[in-house]
Amino acid sequence: MILPAKPHPTGHPKYSETFPGLEESAEVARKLVRTALAAWYLEDLTDTAILVVSELVANAVKHTNSRVIRVVVSRPSERFVRIGVVDRAQVLPELAKPEDDLLTSGRGLLLVDALAERWGADLYRWGKQVWAELMSEPTR
Repeated sequence: MILPAKPHPTGHPKYSETFPGLEESAEVARKLVRTALAAWYLEDLTDTAILVVSELVANAVKHTNSRVIRVVVSRPSERFVRIGVVDRAQVLPELAKPEDDLLTSGRGLLLVDALAERWGADLYRWGKQVWAELMSEPTR
């Protein structure tokens, strides 16, 4: 009898999937995040995580011309989950400024900034990854 592998508390496996650079990809990205959090028994982060991935996907779709994006969900430590969206553009995201008109757009990264422990972007030769880290509550 083969037993299923135990979920790893950190590192691998990470969950990642490539999606079309379309708004509709946010829905399947949310499913990927839910799957990863359930595997790691971190369902307490689900509401925040699906909001964060939705905003990161929306930014990649709206502000880049990438035909595809890659969503990566990893666990760099026992208490942190990192959600990243990779695209082909090398333009780094910027937080909206107080003088910006936020009525129609520009609130996505402000929301990510408010919800995440930290966030950032890693620039590569071929594109970038914008990521946010969420922290789970300690288990008792």
